Amino acid sequence: MGAGGDEAEHLQAASLEAGVAGVSSEAARAPLAVTSGPHHHHGTLDEPVMDTIMRDVRSIGEKLMYVLIPMRPGDRGRRLKDWDLWGPLLLCLALGVILAVEAPNQEQASYAFADVFVTVWVGSAVVTFNALLLHGKVSFFQTVCVLGYCIFPLVIAAFFAMLLRVDWLKVVLVAVGFAWASGASVGFVAELVPEDRKLLGLYPVWLFYAAIAWMVLLA
Repeated sequence: MGAGGDEAEHLQAASLEAGVAGVSSEAARAPLAVTSGPHHHHGTLDEPVMDTIMRDVRSIGEKLMYVLIPMRPGDRGRRLKDWDLWGPLLLCLALGVILAVEAPNQEQASYAFADVFVTVWVGSAVVTFNALLLHGKVSFFQTVCVLGYCIFPLVIAAFFAMLLRVDWLKVVLVAVGFAWASGASVGFVAELVPEDRKLLGLYPVWLFYAAIAWMVLLA
């Protein structure tokens, strides 16, 4: 009886060890099955640096196209809600360099370059604060993203005005860039505030782009 009991306990222990080993084996294989699936997306920590850079470049290009391509304001606003700061940074650098090149001396070039960044950040803060006062829901960095991307038409206008150096044409280019930039941001801002306060929400946005346009004209 004792020998039979020992043998039963030995068989039970062996089966338990086999079960644990099987579970461990399945657990070890599970991550491989997930990572090799067709719908798996690697995290950015495991992603090669070049893949991360190209993904960000594609995202910036798509957002710039959303600003330039005519579409319904609501559609453009929804597509720009996925915010990033790389695009606005590059556009501010480009505009700052253009205005600095057109400045008459080195001191004014430094001021012109810095004024672009100060205007964008202060303007974004004012637009965000105004939207919050109107009971809108928005984050500061989201506003920086939208306002920064939407200055792209004014950057294009400043670039061609620098190349052509024709005063009346510069005025036309800046006016078109101002209208396009303001219109591109309407969809985003209009979704932030109640319908009856939409004009109050858009007013500081127009002032923001008017300030950028005035800087380009004075360059």
